[in-house]
Amino acid sequence: MAAPITGRKVFFGMSAAFGVIIAVNLFMAYSAVRTFPGLEVKNSYVASQNFDRDRAAQEALGWSIHAEVHQEELQLAITNDVGQPVEVAELTGTFGRATSVRDDQIPDFVFDGTLYRAPVATSAGNWNLRFEAMAKDGTMFRQRVVVLVER
Repeated sequence: MAAPITGRKVFFGMSAAFGVIIAVNLFMAYSAVRTFPGLEVKNSYVASQNFDRDRAAQEALGWSIHAEVHQEELQLAITNDVGQPVEVAELTGTFGRATSVRDDQIPDFVFDGTLYRAPVATSAGNWNLRFEAMAKDGTMFRQRVVVLVER
């Protein structure tokens, strides 16, 4: 014969159930905050004031961008409006996962006359290259390129 359900058993059962729910919520909140890469800009209002001007200057360059990874080498092609390779005055960027900063790398790009190349460590999946290139006339070009790495 089973023991009767008492108020004490219901209280402890409900407390345990809600305790598990609260513990999981706290863990998920901690994980979300710990892996959040941060803000894109410090002040979105100030950034918005120059957005249209910066975008028009960037589009006036007529550049096309293509990036891919071959044998642990990130290859970035920047071409002008007639398809010729572009050599920039300065190129910096971050290569990493879209969802975490744990795998972020700062590629050391070298221009070979056609492509910018940099060694990287990857695994299969979706990667992002967020880069800034300064044209020789001083125009800043910013873009995020999705790079799919297949194994």
